[in-house]
Amino acid sequence: MYYVLMKDRDIRDNLATEQYLMNNVEFDEPLVLFYIEKPCIIVGHNQNTLEEINSDYVKDHNITVTRRISGGGAVYQDLGNLCFSFVVDSDDKNFGDFKSFTQPIVDALHDMGATTAEVSGRNDLLVDGNKFSGNAMYSKNGKTFSHGTLSLDVDLSVLTEALNVPADKIASKGIKSIRSRVTNLKPYLDEKYQNLTTEQFRDRLLLELFHADNIEDIKDKEYVVTDEDQKAIDKIKEDYYYNWDWVYGKSPKFTAKQRKHFDMGTVDVRYNVEDGKIENAEIYGDYFGMKDANDIKKALLGVKFDRDEILSVLAKFNLDDYFKGIPQDELSKLFTP
Repeated sequence: MYYVLMKDRDIRDNLATEQYLMNNVEFDEPLVLFYIEKPCIIVGHNQNTLEEINSDYVKDHNITVTRRISGGGAVYQDLGNLCFSFVVDSDDKNFGDFKSFTQPIVDALHDMGATTAEVSGRNDLLVDGNKFSGNAMYSKNGKTFSHGTLSLDVDLSVLTEALNVPADKIASKGIKSIRSRVTNLKPYLDEKYQNLTTEQFRDRLLLELFHADNIEDIKDKEYVVTDEDQKAIDKIKEDYYYNWDWVYGKSPKFTAKQRKHFDMGTVDVRYNVEDGKIENAEIYGDYFGMKDANDIKKALLGVKFDRDEILSVLAKFNLDDYFKGIPQDELSKLFTP
């Protein structure tokens, strides 16, 4: 087995590296990758991004959002999480057989003291019945990767805020995440491992997988990304993980609505969104205005369903002419995801 320790802390860069190595570099043995990210949300290939994230919270807390090429549900990660990915020839594993990929991780965690860690259900890892890892799989051109999370010491309070979306706000046919009770691994490890940084935890896990005593003993198994590799990885980053059309525009057709009562009347804003852009807008309510809100509706057609894009349209109007006496900042929130 070979391994890669990614130094970047941006999920988009790491997913691009994983995708590149799977599709473009030949290994005569399986490959395992480890990566760590700053706060981010990764939605599954078939999900509606805006249906999974609390957009205001994500924006206000500078949480990176991207979409991966594998299926499954949305996950939140921060620097207290370790990601792993196994890349193998497709003939070596059956697609969907998560247990064969994750069992080596579980065995290593047992050796580190988390003896109740287990593979459960389709693609989760549990400890004492609580989820600490979600896994997803992707296959192409005779290669398969199975990647997953390991919540060592994640800020779970942020997780619950960032992935908390009102059920009646957005509706689509996207694959929705199933929320499970989640926990961190740290309290379940032997005492000598409980103060490890995420990087130290990664190195300990790597040694367990390779049955080695120190990193120097397995240096010949490390693959280091070359400058030539990096050029191709940068192209993948721009085509996929930094690309608004991939992250948001690929979401299935959906409807969005927000309604609020103000002292000067009720406003109800509804959208039909396709390919990430507003194809229809409706504004209902018992508000008063000197001008017809149809002007705003028409201006929103074809605009990306994105907070900054919508606000730039609204900035062209004196909203008090259309919604008399309603605070503009509160009104703007109704129009934006």
